Amino acid sequence: MRPLTGAAGDKSYRCPGCDQEIRPGTPHVVTWPAYARDSDLDPWDTESAADLRRHWHRICWDSRLRRR
Repeated sequence: MRPLTGAAGDKSYRCPGCDQEIRPGTPHVVTWPAYARDSDLDPWDTESAADLRRHWHRICWDSRLRRR
């Protein structure tokens, strides 16, 4: 997980927590798995897992475990 200020952003993303748009310039967090599930990747192959990045609103990320 990595927090972003959104200052350099010029792209919109869809938050998987609330399914709402994260507009350019909006502070949010980016998450990705340490390794891709069900794959032959080395567990530390974070470059390949970068394709699985997701952009979340901070509040959605913080409350994700309460929703399940």
